[in-house]
Amino acid sequence: MDKKNSAKKGTIPIYIVLGFASLASLFPFYWMFVMATRPSAAYNSIPPVMLPGTKLVENFQRVLDTIPFFQAMWNTIILCTTVTIAVLLISSLAGFAFAKFDFPGKNFFFVGILLTMVIPPQLGLIPQYYLISQLGWLDTLLGAGVIFLLNPLGIFLMRQYISESVPDELMEAAKLDGCSNFRIYWSIVLPIIKPAFATLGIIVFTLVWGEFLWQFTVLRDPASYTLQVALASLNTAFRVDFGMLLSGVFWATVPLIIIFLMFNRLFISSITDGAVK
Repeated sequence: MDKKNSAKKGTIPIYIVLGFASLASLFPFYWMFVMATRPSAAYNSIPPVMLPGTKLVENFQRVLDTIPFFQAMWNTIILCTTVTIAVLLISSLAGFAFAKFDFPGKNFFFVGILLTMVIPPQLGLIPQYYLISQLGWLDTLLGAGVIFLLNPLGIFLMRQYISESVPDELMEAAKLDGCSNFRIYWSIVLPIIKPAFATLGIIVFTLVWGEFLWQFTVLRDPASYTLQVALASLNTAFRVDFGMLLSGVFWATVPLIIIFLMFNRLFISSITDGAVK
């Protein structure tokens, strides 16, 4: 009993620290919501305003009057969903090949893919823009998303997860039953790596959702704007309406929260599986 009581007492400081860390993480979202419900002057008020106001609808209406918010959100959802699905398929297929097959130059290609992770993406901005312009993909969602399709981190994560989670004996048994490599991937590997799919999917979806520089570079037509580019147009050189701006940012963040809550269980499962192994 004494050991159990001492163990419980030892976890109390951990819970306190985790509680404060959670509050600190949630505070920016709460403050963003507060500013979205207040006039722009409240942004610089001293002491800071900590309670919500009554101008949430009014601020958001000004957002709708200024930019095509819902069109930009729809463009962003299409872009993020398409890129995420493509990255999951490409990364899982590449990870499966690197994890379970031997072929010439396997280690060389894998190390080469990993080395691309240390190259700042800004270095490729000009050649990538030139290539996209020559292909005629400017002002298109295809041009905005094609550079994200090859994801070195996704290939690395899938390779590691498949190596640890898919037994070689299971693959050998499937081959004896006459399964092709793609059938093994589709019927055996995919069901096993669902937690890794959820983790990588959340990472890629949020990465593309929050991307600004590349989308701002290739998207010039307001009809093709994503949310990040459309929200940036709210920030003028002469005056910034913080209530309107943060109202748009708040509603642009809601889909990300919904996506995370939908796949939260698989995301945690992936982390715990990796910890156990």
